[in-house]
Amino acid sequence: MPTEDFFGGADPPLAPAERRGQASRLMRRALFALVVAALLGLVLVFGAGEELSRPATRSIGQAPADLRAETVRLPLSPTESVSGWFARGEGRGAVLLLHGIRADRTRMVDRARFLLAEGYSVLLIDLPSHGESSGKRITFGAHESAAVSASLRYLADELPEERIGVIGVSLGAASLVLSRPSPPPNAVVLESMFPSIADAVANRLVIRFGPMGSVLAPLLLWQLPLRADVSAEDLRPVLALSSLGSPLLVASGTKDRHTPWAETERIFAAARQPKELWAVHGAAHVDLYAYGPAAYKARILTFLSRYLRD
Repeated sequence: MPTEDFFGGADPPLAPAERRGQASRLMRRALFALVVAALLGLVLVFGAGEELSRPATRSIGQAPADLRAETVRLPLSPTESVSGWFARGEGRGAVLLLHGIRADRTRMVDRARFLLAEGYSVLLIDLPSHGESSGKRITFGAHESAAVSASLRYLADELPEERIGVIGVSLGAASLVLSRPSPPPNAVVLESMFPSIADAVANRLVIRFGPMGSVLAPLLLWQLPLRADVSAEDLRPVLALSSLGSPLLVASGTKDRHTPWAETERIFAAARQPKELWAVHGAAHVDLYAYGPAAYKARILTFLSRYLRD
């Protein structure tokens, strides 16, 4: 039927050819909008890949005076090395401290302080492409694992009679597991570790963009070989965990959306005995020591004492 215009008059009906032309124009506009949205999405995802893998290097400076630590530099190759601080304890064991993504060794200083107070030696390092360590790209545990291996060798050489433990947070935890250390450390604490890079990417995109974020995950994972010279198949610490062979404490927050509790339970199930699971109730993807220092110290010191001293 004809329609009335603003002044009450009636528009003449469109001819069939005109209707087809109008429908064609609407379809072209919709297709154009879809192409533009897809291109914007690609640009956004490509930019996210660049940001995630971009080095997080920065100047660190001297260690806090109360640590009484010396600066160390561990070679990885003729052109790459790892920077860190080593503080000698009282012969009661040693602990390697590994920070999370886009952080550096300074984030582990509070842990180092209470460990030193208990007589442990501590080694705090900057993972490759973080802090003062060299590196062209963050590789989410693949190349960072070489720094873990070098650090464990350093501690074994410096303290040949002492047992060695590791506390790894998120990226640090994955780097330890992916290093497949031999011999294994005498005790390992894994905090907020992702089971696979595919899970980690999907979770973070869903947090940022809602349920549709998971659709973008393959586009980010596709960039891994191009940016970091590593594939998603290489970044599945949950599969490497069964070969670790160390007494294990798995800790994570029950409100962590980056690594949901169900994923932490999957990690724990994949690990060998002896193992312990610590649910930090109410904590998100945060520094678990800062979230509850007293509870953290009590749980960690009890665990480390059992395997590094008894």
